[in-house]
Amino acid sequence: MQLSSAQLAAAMDHVRAAPLDDAPIDMLCRRPGYGEREFLPALTLTVAEGIPGDRWTTAPWMRLADGSPDPRIQVSILPKRVLDAVWTDRENQVHPGDPIVADLECSYANLPVGSRLQAGSAVLEVSDVFNDACIKWKARYGAAAKDWITDRENVHLRLRGLLCKVVQDGVVTLEDRLKKL
Repeated sequence: MQLSSAQLAAAMDHVRAAPLDDAPIDMLCRRPGYGEREFLPALTLTVAEGIPGDRWTTAPWMRLADGSPDPRIQVSILPKRVLDAVWTDRENQVHPGDPIVADLECSYANLPVGSRLQAGSAVLEVSDVFNDACIKWKARYGAAAKDWITDRENVHLRLRGLLCKVVQDGVVTLEDRLKKL
């Protein structure tokens, strides 16, 4: 089931009330290939490979001028409350594939570009790349969900989450919390 604009607007107070820091991690996911999801209790994060075994190393949606994967998109963090608002049919809709789903408020005010997050023993840096939700988001969760992300009233909230690069290798688990550094 895809939600209407009115239903998504009704979710905004709950979405905005997410923790600003010390956010519980709800899901960890690795994407070995297109449409493939591995839900894991822990993810290794590295500067060189992002998430070893994830398709970022072989099929990133952004590349540097030399053709290598753009490190600014190694790891995406999706706010749990946004996922809960749009992923209404978990049996028939595909998980969006974000490696980390956490109950975190992801606005520019809370996490400006360059902010760092402790994710287990790893450290992530918030990228300047805006995650505007791809065509797959629209196909899975509906046009209203895509418009919700890119609506000028909502852009500052980064509803589709954060794109990050790994700046310190480490491991993040479901028992960890995301903490601002």
